[in-house]
Amino acid sequence: MTRSLGLLLFIPIILSLVLIGCEKSEQKKAPDKPAQEQKLEAVKSPDEEKSSEAPKVKTSVKTGATEFPSFADLVDSLKPSVVNISTTNVFKQRGFGQRMPKSPFGENDPMDEFFKKFFGNQPQQEFRRQGLGSGFIISEDGYVVTNNHVIDKAEDIQVVLQNGDKFKAKVIGIDPKTDLAVLKFEPEGKLQAVTLGNSDQLRIGDWVIAIGNPFGLGYTVTAGIVSAKGRSLGFGVYDDFIQTDASLNPGNSGGPLFNMNGQVVGVNTAIVARGQGIGFSIPINMAKFVINQLKDGGKVVRGWLGVYVQKVTPEIASSFDLEEDEGALVSDVEPGSPAAKAGIKRGDVIVEFNGKKVEDITDLTTSTAVTPPGSEATLKIIEDGKTREIAVKLGELPTDEEAADVGVEVRGNLGLRVKKITPKIAKRFKVDADVGVIVAKVENGSIAQEAGIKPGDVILEVDKKQITSLDDYISALKGLKGGGTALFLIKRGDNTIYVAIRAPKDDKTGKESKGK
Repeated sequence: MTRSLGLLLFIPIILSLVLIGCEKSEQKKAPDKPAQEQKLEAVKSPDEEKSSEAPKVKTSVKTGATEFPSFADLVDSLKPSVVNISTTNVFKQRGFGQRMPKSPFGENDPMDEFFKKFFGNQPQQEFRRQGLGSGFIISEDGYVVTNNHVIDKAEDIQVVLQNGDKFKAKVIGIDPKTDLAVLKFEPEGKLQAVTLGNSDQLRIGDWVIAIGNPFGLGYTVTAGIVSAKGRSLGFGVYDDFIQTDASLNPGNSGGPLFNMNGQVVGVNTAIVARGQGIGFSIPINMAKFVINQLKDGGKVVRGWLGVYVQKVTPEIASSFDLEEDEGALVSDVEPGSPAAKAGIKRGDVIVEFNGKKVEDITDLTTSTAVTPPGSEATLKIIEDGKTREIAVKLGELPTDEEAADVGVEVRGNLGLRVKKITPKIAKRFKVDADVGVIVAKVENGSIAQEAGIKPGDVILEVDKKQITSLDDYISALKGLKGGGTALFLIKRGDNTIYVAIRAPKDDKTGKESKGK
């Protein structure tokens, strides 16, 4: 009994001691969290001592947020230098606004005369078509830059300023090779002109802004980055576009591409129709050369070397024992050209032009074009594996008509110009012939075009008479009377076809005329 009472008294004492021990254990563990917080604060404190304000980039990294710039102030300052352009084109088509239907069996079908009889005599009607584009002011007295395709064949051009004022503009000069044009209108006061930047300093990833008139929505602003440089679109030898993901749409053509300093670095020109965020701009450094000449003289004069060049592929580089597949390989040299006089030969590889590296064909053609005729250029070439420098005095690049020599137009109302075949002309039109007469130009909407004749066609016979010279061709057509038909035998590629051309009934024997 006494032992049982002792146990009952001892158990409460043991339980009390256990509870007291648990409380002490909890008290020891409780400061762990504050201790960790104090440790983290100790890690931060050295940086905080160096600067009372943390850098923004660190804050954005910590929070996971990205702070984008606002272009509002920049855009406000640039808009007065941008213009909207509207154009009116007048064109003619046969009855009901449609072209004369063609035979469904092709241009040489015997039923072609049937179609011409019933549809060919319909009167032509005039139609007006409206066009839209953009541009930017380059001088306070009203000179404007835009794309040539915006104002091409326009009979009426109107420039609209930011404040809504409208002015009639005239074309000062165009350059189809680079798709640039300069306009002029008479403002009521001084205008705000843009500042031209340096497109060579652009880097892939730089911010750019486009301002323009897409779909007639004037002064639309889009922003993006430079996606790529030196893009070639197959438009010509002067392809060297800036690619951007700043949204460009129909109507943006001719508008400016600005950098973050508010300087024009490109002229918005082209888009990929089925793509999104893929637009192309002419670099302003190339455009400057053209713009200044158009503004001052209405035409562009370019430097000329006189070589035919091709891309250096890895296979060609290996065949020529070149270390890199870069440069421009000379495939031919025009006789009497600056290159020929300087001693440049077929097989030479041009790797530098006036100290600038030539990585591809575009680098050479662009550098040559923007160098004034008569100036001396230093070329670094690789000849038979050895590198040497050559000084070349550049000539003046012939105009399109001089290069093609649009030649003879025997009957003006046929819309057909021909040229004697020479090795140069054969190479230009890629024809395998060394004698005869070639079609150099066909006027739009002309009888020759409706008959199906195309530039590059080689005329072998006229009314079964062999044509081996211009004199043969002139003699054959001078006998063609108004309302009569001349039967042409034409070589087109590897095929020969017959084409019949009927002269208008009111036609009189045409006189020979040389190029425009």
